[in-house]
Amino acid sequence: MRTFAIGDIHGGLKALIELLNTLKLKEEDNLIFMGDYVDGWSESAQVIQFLIELSNTFNCVFIKGNHDVWAEEWLRNGDVNPTWYMHGGKETMESYEGFSDEEKRKHLEFFKNLSMYHLDADNRLFLHAGFTSMHGVEKEVFQTTLYFDRTLWEMALTMDKRIEKNSELYPKRLKHYKEIYIGHTPTINYKRYEPMNAINVWNIDTGAAFFGKLSAINIDTKEVFQSGVVKDLYPNEKGRNKN
Repeated sequence: MRTFAIGDIHGGLKALIELLNTLKLKEEDNLIFMGDYVDGWSESAQVIQFLIELSNTFNCVFIKGNHDVWAEEWLRNGDVNPTWYMHGGKETMESYEGFSDEEKRKHLEFFKNLSMYHLDADNRLFLHAGFTSMHGVEKEVFQTTLYFDRTLWEMALTMDKRIEKNSELYPKRLKHYKEIYIGHTPTINYKRYEPMNAINVWNIDTGAAFFGKLSAINIDTKEVFQSGVVKDLYPNEKGRNKN
């Protein structure tokens, strides 16, 4: 049995299919998706439909990202968050053209049932962005932090790797978990095109929404799998590269 953590998809169905094909999945494999399934490339609604069907065959955990929250609000009551609209929401709304009301209701249920975080039997934590509570993710006061925070990743990046986990200098919020897997902050911001590791934190968002690839990592072996550059799969689109 293998477990893969999969980064932010952002409407790139072609990249998702390409990536999954490289994994050569078996029915007993586990797939943990880090959130942000929508907003970017033109197939956001199609990504959601694909993931719903995929979960009928494989063991899937779906984490909620900030873009998923915005899409859920729109599907529920038609609210269009202005920030969302400017950062991929327009393309997501357009992707739903031709979808029936019943299909949209099923997609809304998908979004409503997304997990805020996942903790596995080996004390490995999976969430979209981060948390700030020194007592662990379970004690986080503001749920929005779980899909918006970047301070956890920024802190991990700046830590001296010589500091051991049993040291008083090791941040308390990192001590709670064997490993922490996140998305949300593209590694291409650091000119890195594969998942990045800092202390016990792994960032799996390799910029599929922009000019990067969609990535998966085997959480036991740390072997990395990737699609091609996503923008090359959608040559007539800009994704979230608006400039």
